[in-house]
Amino acid sequence: MEKQGTIIKVSGPLVVAKNMEGARMYEVVRVSDHKLIGEIIGIDGDKASIQVYEETSGVGPGEPVYSTGETMTVELGPGLLQSIYDGIQRPLPLIQKQSGSYIKRGIDVPGLDREKRWEFKAVKNNGDRVVGGDIIGEVEETSLITHKIMVPPSISGTIKSIKNGSFNIEETIAVITDENGNENNVMMLQKWPIRNPRPVKEKAVPNRPLVSGTRILDTMFPLAKGGAGCIPGPFGAGKTVTQQTLAKYCDAQIIVYIGCGERGNEMTDVLMEFPELEDPNTGEKLMKRTVMVANTSNMPVAAREASIYTGVTIAEYFRDMGYSVALMADSTSRWAEALREMSGRLEEMPGEEGYPAYLGSRTAQFYERSGIVKCLGTDGNEGSLTIIGAVSPPGGDLSEPVTQNTLRVTKVFWGLDAKLAYRRHFPAVNWLSSYTLYMDNIKDYWDKEISPEFAQLRTEALGLLQEEAKLEEIVRLVGTEALSPKERLTLETAKSLREDFLFQNAFDKVDAFTPLKKQYWMLKSIMNVNHVAQRVIEGEDFNFDELLKLPVMERIVNAKNLGANAEDDYKKLWEDTEREILSLRKA
Repeated sequence: MEKQGTIIKVSGPLVVAKNMEGARMYEVVRVSDHKLIGEIIGIDGDKASIQVYEETSGVGPGEPVYSTGETMTVELGPGLLQSIYDGIQRPLPLIQKQSGSYIKRGIDVPGLDREKRWEFKAVKNNGDRVVGGDIIGEVEETSLITHKIMVPPSISGTIKSIKNGSFNIEETIAVITDENGNENNVMMLQKWPIRNPRPVKEKAVPNRPLVSGTRILDTMFPLAKGGAGCIPGPFGAGKTVTQQTLAKYCDAQIIVYIGCGERGNEMTDVLMEFPELEDPNTGEKLMKRTVMVANTSNMPVAAREASIYTGVTIAEYFRDMGYSVALMADSTSRWAEALREMSGRLEEMPGEEGYPAYLGSRTAQFYERSGIVKCLGTDGNEGSLTIIGAVSPPGGDLSEPVTQNTLRVTKVFWGLDAKLAYRRHFPAVNWLSSYTLYMDNIKDYWDKEISPEFAQLRTEALGLLQEEAKLEEIVRLVGTEALSPKERLTLETAKSLREDFLFQNAFDKVDAFTPLKKQYWMLKSIMNVNHVAQRVIEGEDFNFDELLKLPVMERIVNAKNLGANAEDDYKKLWEDTEREILSLRKA
């Protein structure tokens, strides 16, 4: 590093330096004698505006700015899984070893361990022709995930030499000769600029659901693998628990969890809980397939912006190996607030509610890095990256700019409702305002893998819930006695849907995760009551008390406790439902 400029202004995380000729946008610099990490976000003549990712107290005019000549990059290679990083990919456990419980300013630790040796197993041979993205070898990073070593996207040619053995991430594992005869040394470590999406051959249409085990999400408002969804909601509505439940149970192979600007105690719960959790699919520790980025509310504001890009770049890297990846960002509102603070200090013209005018484009750039893709290379791999962002609108106002800009680019809206949360109905997803635009994409999968009637049952159930909302107004005015038998049946079925299907306990071992087939069986059990009872009450003076006292009604309430492979038990329940309800028919 060599001195390039001199500080002339310090305003919180914004530092302005002069004599910065030759500086480039998004170049990483070291600020002051403390060598604080910063990134150039604006250039005006020989002056550069620098976003500093560390605390700037004590830094003043006249201090130096050092050039690195590099852009903000993330280190990619074996060792990412089970790691816990700050917003700019510094491992927090390593920082704690070096500086104790508080992060020392200017501390410089690598994102990946340079000393640890990995057993590299080549899958290509000398003389093989390779292009960028081809997998040339494998490393068993954890017992759950095989880390695939890829040719960097910018390199192609013929393998001159490749070897098996034990290497650290900076040692040469292969030499590739390009068409001009130049030799390129390939190591397990790659670096990638965090603001540049990693290249792919093409994007495909998402057509498989991301199964989370949460019934209201999977059945009513499903999200496709490779899609983008958002979870807006007020304080205390359950955004963080919903995100954590998705991270624990969704069927993605890799989880990237970004704690962006949320309270430190929430992230502490995640950091302490995840290493103890078992992956329900394998029985192994969940952390073995998880990467965490923690940049809490008491950590530098500017680093919130970097944390989002750091996380999504790591997620793209695993996607390029052919894995399905799910990224949880909690919460993008804090990231937007960091943008607003930096925009204000740069004295830019504010947009709506003080947010910068480019909030919409930045939001779109982030969510559009999701997708199901055909990866680079000749292996024909297909990977997916699903992005789920929590949004924390002030006062639960969904008309504010961050929520509205997010809704423009995501296709799933899981709107959390404070009223449901106060009633202790969790997940507090409002079934009247939430929506999904992926139903047409995944219907063929449902028809083939679950049941051809699953989609129809879902549509009927949502219709009943909407009808219930209308009938509640009448009930409040004149009571249930004024309703027809058919309307009373609608209310009873909707109540069963709410209490026995949509309500789910994330901390109960049996109820926390429901496979997709079991969700169909449960939904059919409830809707079956409505279908059979419709035939009985037509044109008759029907006694609802008799219906509610039937033994089968209690069994439907407890249907969630049946096993994941209890199809025969559910079929018996459906048969008994029809027999018992039809027995109420008058002679």
